[in-house]
Amino acid sequence: MITPIIIYNDKILKRLSIFINIGGITIYPFIILKEKNKKQGVNKLVVHESIHIKQAEELLVLPFYILYVLEWLVKSLIHKSFKEGYYNISFEREAYSNQYNKKYISERKKYHWIKRIIK
Repeated sequence: MITPIIIYNDKILKRLSIFINIGGITIYPFIILKEKNKKQGVNKLVVHESIHIKQAEELLVLPFYILYVLEWLVKSLIHKSFKEGYYNISFEREAYSNQYNKKYISERKKYHWIKRIIK
């Protein structure tokens, strides 16, 4: 895994917050977080977004983003909400359920997100 490049920039996140308020985002190989998180070091957001870095690498980056958007659209239709669709994306479900475990990145099994697609 490459070491993610962490950027703290509220303006970028505000511009990307079209459907929901974004606290952080991964645009491989960058992790963009709110400036208030700068002093916290490795926190849950860094772990969460680092999981997305691993997911993107597994799928050779571009397919990750294609699958992410497609799954988000399908789940948004199913749940009739962009926000609920987002929280039900398999990639997000893996990241949210492991964001408090700083060891998860090193212990994580490849393609662990797959089992969350249908659930």
